[in-house]
Amino acid sequence: MNLNDYDYNLPVEKIAQKPTEHRDKSRLMVIDIGRDSISHRTFSDLPELLHKGDLLVINDTKVFAARLTGKKETTGGAIELFLLRRYEDGTWDALSRPAKRLRKGLAIIFGNGLLRAEVVKKGLNGHVRVRLESEDDIDATIDRLGKTPLPPYIKREADDTDRERYQTVYAQKRGAVAAPTAGLHFTESVLNKLTSRGIKITSVTLHVGIGTFRPLSEEEAENNRLHSEYCHVPQFTVRMVKECRDRGCRVIAVGTTTARALESASAGGEIGSFEGWTDIFIKPSYTFKSVDSLITNFHL
Repeated sequence: MNLNDYDYNLPVEKIAQKPTEHRDKSRLMVIDIGRDSISHRTFSDLPELLHKGDLLVINDTKVFAARLTGKKETTGGAIELFLLRRYEDGTWDALSRPAKRLRKGLAIIFGNGLLRAEVVKKGLNGHVRVRLESEDDIDATIDRLGKTPLPPYIKREADDTDRERYQTVYAQKRGAVAAPTAGLHFTESVLNKLTSRGIKITSVTLHVGIGTFRPLSEEEAENNRLHSEYCHVPQFTVRMVKECRDRGCRVIAVGTTTARALESASAGGEIGSFEGWTDIFIKPSYTFKSVDSLITNFHL
């Protein structure tokens, strides 16, 4: 796999810094491999492009306000924490900036004391393990004080509108630090039209991790493994995928995160319920076991 094959020129001015006014008015490029054709549509046309009996699988993860700005309790120096993963003991993996200022035992204060973090372990490349404390609910306090983490190609600060627009309309399960962006174009109207046309919809959960912001490295390509992410493919989704197969229809993954979850649950050749961490790497020559079609965003 040669990473240079994936390089292309993209003018900076073509990278939108704000979403379209209406989610489903984004442009949609339709690639029909069977007919060897490309057509240009609008995302609201999606119900017309799918067939009765097809199964659309969405990722119902929910982005939380993972970027926190605070100050050291002792000196008042500014510190940013980017929360990544919570453990059962209540500690969190996080990225810190500036990392050199942190040491084990250091306390960081957010929101005039509404939230406090203690560094329990310092790792490499800015990674730290912290314990968060608050008199109120931790999740609610994080969401109140934090900012929505935006992709690095968005060259602006997050604002209040991002809390709603950088979230799918069907987001349910909190845990992602980035949105499953292919799903951002769906509206309640599009979903209703899909179901009214006999298209089935089900869900998986994959909490998008920090790795989605990083470019693919040569080492990852050679080792055939990517960053790991938590995912859950429930039994009801397994049943719906099998039923779709039985009636000869297509399983359509909304986004690469959904595809990753479904294929992780199909590692043995046939899909089964799955819950855990996956590091599956899907690249050219990979044979899909559960996914027939993919709705995906333009990748930078």
